[in-house]
Amino acid sequence: MHGSQSHDRSHGDLANSERRMGLAAALTGAFMFAEVAGGIAAGSLALLADAGHMLTDFASLSLAWFGFRLSRRPADWKRTYGFDRFQVLVAFANGLTLFAIAAWIVYEGIERLMTTPPVAGGIMVVVAVLGLLVNIAAFMLLQGANRENLNVRGAAIHVLGDLLGSVAALVAGAVILFTGWTPIDPILSIVVAAIIVRSGWRVGAEAGHILLEGAPQELDTRAIAPDLVANVKGLEEVHHLHVWSITQSRKMVTLHACVADTSDSDQLVKAIKARLKSAFGLDHATVEIERGECADAPPEKHKV
Repeated sequence: MHGSQSHDRSHGDLANSERRMGLAAALTGAFMFAEVAGGIAAGSLALLADAGHMLTDFASLSLAWFGFRLSRRPADWKRTYGFDRFQVLVAFANGLTLFAIAAWIVYEGIERLMTTPPVAGGIMVVVAVLGLLVNIAAFMLLQGANRENLNVRGAAIHVLGDLLGSVAALVAGAVILFTGWTPIDPILSIVVAAIIVRSGWRVGAEAGHILLEGAPQELDTRAIAPDLVANVKGLEEVHHLHVWSITQSRKMVTLHACVADTSDSDQLVKAIKARLKSAFGLDHATVEIERGECADAPPEKHKV
């Protein structure tokens, strides 16, 4: 019963996240064209940078939405774990695009600090206010999704970076409108780029860790074997222990368990799995029972 409830809740979270991701993508894509036009008319790097970021936001949100759609497909004989990890792949790609966006903004910002082209502050303020409202709406949509999902977090960081870009464009437009000091436009753009890089690194590193089959970051795998030996009666040794994740919420573990000759294998497997779940939150475990020699031990060399 509990497993069924957990599955239904997980399916509901995915459906809710998918719906909110689609709405955020539509909202972002619809405003992007207005911001491009406003940036060209005002001659503002801050607006154009924000529009460029919005373009990648639209692409990343659409890809994230597609990731949720694809993950609902059942596993097959070629992909026995299903399509869940596509979400992680999307999050990793989103992290990389954030680096590319930041690099372009910094390059353009340095160039504009050297040339200081004219900027229309009034147009900047109007477009930036509209962009800020759109980004706030998109960000609030994603806040209602499953924020533990790496795909949602990657998309939310894109939108948050865009929101900060709109704030920067608004501040820059106001400063130019009242003081005429145009260097504020590229300066604030570079500040936003630095924030984007920091956020992109965190998402990209976490997604990359999962793609490299790294152990869940909240677990110390060195503690698992001693804990099992100490708490499961009849268990003598644990080796060939591997822990990894399909997604942030789907953790896997495999291990070899050396047991006494008189032990009940079925009961030991149940006890090991119960301990893994209660102590470490690992509810998908494959346990190989061994008595004596390990089946994967290298063969002894023949004596000459």
